[in-house]
Amino acid sequence: MSHIVTIRTEVRDVAAVHAACRRLGLAHPAHETVPLFSGERTGYAVRLPAWRYPIVCDLAQGTLAYDDYEGRWGERAQLDRFLQAYAIERATLEARKRGYGVVEQPLEDGSIRLTIEVGDAA
Repeated sequence: MSHIVTIRTEVRDVAAVHAACRRLGLAHPAHETVPLFSGERTGYAVRLPAWRYPIVCDLAQGTLAYDDYEGRWGERAQLDRFLQAYAIERATLEARKRGYGVVEQPLEDGSIRLTIEVGDAA
């Protein structure tokens, strides 16, 4: 039997946003008001490679604002990589805060398996 799983990523942690940018070699995100095609947005601006406009992380709402003109102004794969990096960094920060170990394993399909070591498996 198959199951459909829907995951909604909320971007709410500034430390994880910064860590995701470091992981991807992106510029340090700054909290600012930036122009997008559809208007201005305020939040942490992340500048993805070859994107016309930055993505803007609204941490209070947990949302991203961006204009990519259906991929013409920015490759969606870059956004997906940022969201993956954010999720990895957020999970890692939370696990380490609780004293857990984290093992990261890149997979052939580009995904990453995180193993969180909670304690002794006695």
